[in-house]
Amino acid sequence: MHPSLLKKKLPQEELDEFFMMEALKEAKKAFKEDEVPVGCVIVHDKKIIARGHNQTELLKDATAHAEMLSITSANSYFNDFRLEGVTLYSTLEPCGMCASAMFLARVKRLVWAAKDIRLGANGSFIDLFSIKHPMHKIEVTSNILQEEASQLMKDFFKKVRHEKRKTT
Repeated sequence: MHPSLLKKKLPQEELDEFFMMEALKEAKKAFKEDEVPVGCVIVHDKKIIARGHNQTELLKDATAHAEMLSITSANSYFNDFRLEGVTLYSTLEPCGMCASAMFLARVKRLVWAAKDIRLGANGSFIDLFSIKHPMHKIEVTSNILQEEASQLMKDFFKKVRHEKRKTT
């Protein structure tokens, strides 16, 4: 975040939109790399400490989701598995794997953009965040820049279908 913005007391909604735009930049990188366009940033004290985008195809790894890669990067930043006090911004509702990793890492807050009706773990498929967790609770804000994130996904899968038709 720009240093001048750090000094201002911005409403949480404006901060959420600013950081979600940064996550969308990551999702666009994934799109260009022919990966499902999901992006993530992790923020601590109004500063981005980790970034990531899906790399499952590149790494041939089903766990290489934007959130998982960002969590690993943030762990390195703190030199600790605990990410207390951070907010994770994802352009897509996290899946069960990513949600579980957030609980294990003690993420304070999750902000996501578009629903994932196939695998979403915040109510679209299952809701892990509504279950009382024995160790930790994560605050959740959803649907921030939902339209932009959803459109990016639609454009990606339209492109994939078009390319598939060309090869058959």
